[in-house]
Amino acid sequence: MNQSSVARHLNLDDAWPNEPLGLPVVDARSWGPQLRFSAPPRLVAKFYREYEAHLAAPFLLYGSGDFHYLTALRLRRVAGPVAVVSFDNHPDWDRRPPKWGCGGWVNRALELSHVRHVAVWGCGNFECWWPFQIFGNRRAERLGTLEVHPWADDRSVKDRKRRGAILRDNWREHYERFLKDLGEYNVYVTIDLDCLRPEEAVTNWESGRFTIIDLVWALGKLRESSRIIGGDICGAFSEPNYVRWKQRFAAEFDHPKLARPSADEIRRINVAAFEKLWPLLL
Repeated sequence: MNQSSVARHLNLDDAWPNEPLGLPVVDARSWGPQLRFSAPPRLVAKFYREYEAHLAAPFLLYGSGDFHYLTALRLRRVAGPVAVVSFDNHPDWDRRPPKWGCGGWVNRALELSHVRHVAVWGCGNFECWWPFQIFGNRRAERLGTLEVHPWADDRSVKDRKRRGAILRDNWREHYERFLKDLGEYNVYVTIDLDCLRPEEAVTNWESGRFTIIDLVWALGKLRESSRIIGGDICGAFSEPNYVRWKQRFAAEFDHPKLARPSADEIRRINVAAFEKLWPLLL
């Protein structure tokens, strides 16, 4: 497949170097500080009007996971019915304001009538567990339109019985059952690199527990059983910039304070992840 005709690099934050990737670049850096972490609906609507054609590319690479809610905008342009498979260390199912933010984009996706199902694999943070799960979209989970699969290896026996909970030694079995249940849905795949271990991806968020080998296997199995009609990769680290004080306050409060390697090492690690995962989407 000629990826130049179906794929784009939407550069919002210089998280990715252009040269090694071989993708047509759309320069949207003027929008990055305005959209990072969250944005008012009117601003999101303006961005969508200006970049709708680029967002319609079947496969998109963009920067920090702070922009993950752009996936919900992209899904407006995907022909349905479609199921969304997300690999992410966070469920991104928060029902609280802001409406447009990286922590709640799954709800925006589920508002689209042609998005029939969303499944999030590899959640490792506290949001899937009591008491913090009360802020998540449990109604969609109960209805079966949303499923989350959090790691439960370090949880109690009771917690391991939570709907969707997975362990290192059984997650592939759960995943293969999930693929059988998907049936003949077309699939959109979104990968936030924070689902990977810290030695395999450097992000702005806490790291997950998947390895690249895990994702290579999961994408291969998905391609065997379903038709992937679109996808994106985000989650590479970039230095945060904001334009609104509320946006900055909320983002700095929410982000973890983590030590990171040098800028050159960060790019080396993330480009290596991209080179292994990207071809499996196309």
